[in-house]
Order: sequence, then C-alpha cells, then structure tokens
Amino acid sequence: MKTFTRLSIAIGLAAGALLPQVVLADAVAPIKPKVMLITMFAPEAQNWIDRLELKQEVRVPGLSAEYPVIRCNTQDVCLLVTGMGQTNAAASTLALALSPKFDLRQSYFLIAGIAGINPHHGTIGTAAWAHYLVEFGTQWELDSRDAPKDWPTGYIGINTKGPNEKPPLDYKTEVFELNPKLQAKAFALSQKVELSESKESTAWRKHYPYAPANQPPQVTQCDTLAGNTWFSGTRLSERAEVWTKLLTDNKGVYCTTQQEDNSTYEALLRASREGLVDIKRLAVVRAGSDFDRPYPGYSEVDNLLKYADQGGFVPALENLYRTGNPLVQAILKNWSAWEKGVPEA
Repeated sequence: MKTFTRLSIAIGLAAGALLPQVVLADAVAPIKPKVMLITMFAPEAQNWIDRLELKQEVRVPGLSAEYPVIRCNTQDVCLLVTGMGQTNAAASTLALALSPKFDLRQSYFLIAGIAGINPHHGTIGTAAWAHYLVEFGTQWELDSRDAPKDWPTGYIGINTKGPNEKPPLDYKTEVFELNPKLQAKAFALSQKVELSESKESTAWRKHYPYAPANQPPQVTQCDTLAGNTWFSGTRLSERAEVWTKLLTDNKGVYCTTQQEDNSTYEALLRASREGLVDIKRLAVVRAGSDFDRPYPGYSEVDNLLKYADQGGFVPALENLYRTGNPLVQAILKNWSAWEKGVPEA
C-alpha cells in the first residue's frame, strides 16, 4: 500500500463542471535502523563503513558540513559521524534524532570512539564498555599556581568550597548512567575477543611497571570522562579519578577520557523525552589510543606532545570494531528478541 505525504488540489474544468484534480506525491518511508553507530571522525568510521558495507548515503540537514550524510547498509545498520568535540556531537546527534528521514524509536545506538586510557585500569588498545558518563569540564578552575597549597590541582566543583566536595548537579549533564543491562550484555558478547596491538604500542606499554598497563589489551568495563580540553599528565588524571568518584557517589571508575559522550547522550536524552529514541538502548565503548599519564621517569610534557609515539591509534580503531561488532551482530541476528528491549538470555 502506498503512503502519501502531500495533497495538492488543482481546480480544473472537466465535462463542463468544476472538478477537483487530486495530485498525490509518494512519500519516502523513513529508514528504521536496528543499529545506529556513532563515531566522531573519519578514521573511527572507516572500519565500519568498509566491513559492514555501509554504501547507502542519506543526507540529513543539520549534520556537520564535513560529514553531511548518514551511511547505511541493507542489514539496517547505519552510521553517523558527528565531527569532533562537544558542540559537533550535540548538534549532529540532535539533527539526526529530529530528522523525519529516520525512525529511531527502536534503534540501538553504539558510540564507538578512541580515548585516552588510565594505566591503572587498562592499556593501549584496551576497549572499555562504560556504565557512567562523567563530564570533566563542568568545574570551577583556578590557575594551579594560585590555588591553595593543599589542592592538588586548580579544579573544584562549581559552588563547592574544595576539591573533594561533590557539587550540586545544576547543569543536569554532569553525569549520566547508561543501561547496566545493555552494558552487561555488550561486555558478555565481546569479553573474549582478541584485541590488536602494534609493535610500537607493545613496546610502549612495557615501560609501565604495573598491570594492567604493561599487559596486552583486553575488553573491560569502566567509566569514561568527557571534556573539550584534551588533558594529560599525572595530576590532572588523578583529578579525573577523584572527580568520577565524587559525581557517581564512589560507584564509578575512571578509565577513559574523550570529548563527546555526555553531549551525545544529552542530545539523545532530549529526543527520548519526545518519544523519538529510547535512551535505554545506548551503549558506549571507548578504546585507548594513548595513556593519560606518563610512565615513571617519562616527561609529562612529552606524554602529551608526543602522544602519537605510543603507537595506539591504529590498534584502537581496530579494537573498536572487534569489540563493538559482536553486539551489532547479536542485535541483527536475533532482532525478534532485541526489538522488544535487551533480552534476558
């Protein structure tokens, strides 16, 4: 049965009488992805595009000028590239969620991107499924040289008196909890996946005198911290650990750092409130492309400026696919169960 979106009536003269001539235009039915992949820039997207044959391009108004199309395949998997950083992530995600070209009410969303990695909870190439999304940038900051001597950094929570006080969550975007049932399922499907390394990343991790930093990468579960400022170094990374615990009431464990995830979540949350998506169907996996702090004796400055020397970029991209694809395939192969929500078994 055809559906119609527009009705135009032209009044014409027929058989000596004024009769309405009805011109009907066929509607294009919205695309209903079973899985919507979300990446931030082209290298994160490429493995998915190539291996899942995402050949169909759908232009969506409001996406990044650099990445103006959604790519889909014949198996109902689509991919959004938001552009890097918080502004791009929020704007692109909301543009997609509001687009009439897509029906996302039953879609599962998978954010898959690279990140800095906490050596106490992973190594280069580690792929981590997140439970909590914590915003790092929403804090007060003093230049650390002007801060009281008993403050480890210049950061404190907004409207607090010191660095170890939990702030009031006035922005409503400071911390989000993902569906633990979906996280557990994603981890169970991928935990035995063999992850990749490069010669450079293998050599680099061996500089660290403790595990898991010096061990081969594995799939794990721990939380991710977002902020537009790409930070590096021991003191700021330790602040990230404290901040994560503060905002999650000691439940969260900081292990990856990136820019976008709280922004992407908030955009989907707003769409979810309107019944356009189901926020409980969002999973986040981040793979470590570089350590957030140096090994003992290595320069704090060089850890940032020479981050590419760690050799983690290519392995992290590969491991995002290896870790995320089992979830994608499980959803596709058993859609009759997944379309109703995350299955029990």
